[in-house]
Amino acid sequence: MLLAIDTSTRYAGVLLWKDGQQIASRSWYSRQSHTKELLPAIDGILKDAALKPADLTTIAIALGPGGFSALRVGMSAAKGFCLALDTPLIGISTLEMEAWPYANLGLPVCPILDIGRGEVAWAIYQSSDAAWRQAREPEIASLPDFSRSIPQGSIICGEGISIYGAELRQALSEKAVVVEYPGPNVRLWALAKLASERLAQDKADDAATLQPFYLRRPTITKANPPIKVKFGLDPKMPGAH
Repeated sequence: MLLAIDTSTRYAGVLLWKDGQQIASRSWYSRQSHTKELLPAIDGILKDAALKPADLTTIAIALGPGGFSALRVGMSAAKGFCLALDTPLIGISTLEMEAWPYANLGLPVCPILDIGRGEVAWAIYQSSDAAWRQAREPEIASLPDFSRSIPQGSIICGEGISIYGAELRQALSEKAVVVEYPGPNVRLWALAKLASERLAQDKADDAATLQPFYLRRPTITKANPPIKVKFGLDPKMPGAH
């Protein structure tokens, strides 16, 4: 039994997968409270399926890009299950999860995620010679820069469509097809599907070293300037020589 965990964005979710089939799933809109919501959701979905944590044989985790704190919550839970149960851990890019449902169209697929400040995280994926591959590395761009960078005939998809869909359809009417965002459950399904395929290829990740994919450093990580401290007595102080 595979447990898929996605806390990349405000749309979080968990899904159970076995023998190529979705068993159950839960998704919700989180208001910056993934820490309080994730473990109860996992406990609930296991109970609904009459399962125990010991029944889990694989953990799949969405790597991001996404919210810094949100990604850390999902990764911590995934690693905790893997270490406690001695199960494989498989990380999948959230952008690849968004792109995967359109893999069989044979066109460039450009998933986008809103990362705030009027910017999107995006990449290009495409099936070529029956092989699914990442054709362009993930990057951050403003919406105009993204629109200029995509190939002709692209499929534009992903959670970012729920925010920028109308603007992109107007700007890209002759260059690309902007699909409706199907919701977080499809992304969860893609996570489980991709993870199960990589598990079959013996491509599990190292649970000790796997890290979330932030793509952009948090602004709070900027170091403060060092404080210079002088040791010794001020010559003007009483008793100084």
